[in-house]
Amino acid sequence: MLVIIAVALFFGGRALGYNSGYAEAQADIQSLQDEAARQAVEEAAKEANPFQTVNPLEGVEANPFDKVKKVLNPFES
Repeated sequence: MLVIIAVALFFGGRALGYNSGYAEAQADIQSLQDEAARQAVEEAAKEANPFQTVNPLEGVEANPFDKVKKVLNPFES
């Protein structure tokens, strides 16, 4: 009886471990494929723009008309 229980636990645990390991491996492979696809898209975007033009005003958020508006109408906040 004890031997049967031990064998059942051995094979049951082995099957359960295999299934969970297989699911983890699938998730790892999917994440690796997603990362490779993302890198390929970035490389293609870099190759599509060989001159790598940069917008000099990319980080500017100031509106010059706000200062003029405050100077012309000091009563409005």
